[in-house]
Amino acid sequence: MVRMSVLADALKTISNAEKRGKRQVVVRPCSKVIIKFLQYMQKNGYIGEFTVVDDHRAGKIVVELTGRLNKCGVISPRFDATIKDMEKWTNSLLPSRQFGHVMLTTTFGIMDHHEARRRKTGGKIIGFFY
Repeated sequence: MVRMSVLADALKTISNAEKRGKRQVVVRPCSKVIIKFLQYMQKNGYIGEFTVVDDHRAGKIVVELTGRLNKCGVISPRFDATIKDMEKWTNSLLPSRQFGHVMLTTTFGIMDHHEARRRKTGGKIIGFFY
């Protein structure tokens, strides 16, 4: 089988391991988008440390789980989201206004919807986690 979305496979693997109560999970293959997504999850305290293992192929990431992640997923196709549409997207994807993050890819790089609102920029929605 051909992998359609590496990010979707990685987030589904993390979500399934979190539901099973695992302490760590191996995500493969590795990509720059997955690493940026995991950095935001780590910065907000949803996952622990993660290490990138270079196996001279596609690479692996070993992620330490903390038990705080409820759900994470990919939005496919990557819809456009302007600053005005951001409230609509957060209402439809996140369970509450108090927590959760919608990840966007913008001209300034990959960021969550809070930082995109601060920078006054829109982009394409790649995923969410809470």
